[in-house]
Amino acid sequence: MATIGETHIENRERIQPNDTNNHGSAHGGNVMRWLDEVGAICAMRHAGETCVTASVDDLDFEQPIPQGETCVVVGYAYATGRTSIRVRLRAFHEDPRTGERERTTDSRFVFVAIADDGSPVPVPDLTVGSERCEELRRAALDGERGQ
Repeated sequence: MATIGETHIENRERIQPNDTNNHGSAHGGNVMRWLDEVGAICAMRHAGETCVTASVDDLDFEQPIPQGETCVVVGYAYATGRTSIRVRLRAFHEDPRTGERERTTDSRFVFVAIADDGSPVPVPDLTVGSERCEELRRAALDGERGQ
């Protein structure tokens, strides 16, 4: 049984010209792909199984990520079903020179654990683990309720 903290993943992508749209900022499809990749790793870290994307419950693009900046994707599992794992994913644009960040994207994805034949398999319960992890879980659940 993994804790929320054990599923926490952070990854970076530098926004290059081939990652951008006509406005010189990260193409939304690329940001979605980066979110999906990090989310799958969070889910697999918890499940101990291959996980596939079942749904994107929320995906809010709040501001662009300019070319030359770094896209930081942060994710963690915060709830489970019988075969599913809910993962909160956020993206930030980060100045590579200073490390200053601003949130650009907030989302929640659902992944399903699968066996080699593609059939869903049960996942263990997720434990909170610490006060910080409880804060992360609460923030993700509050966001589901539109708060």
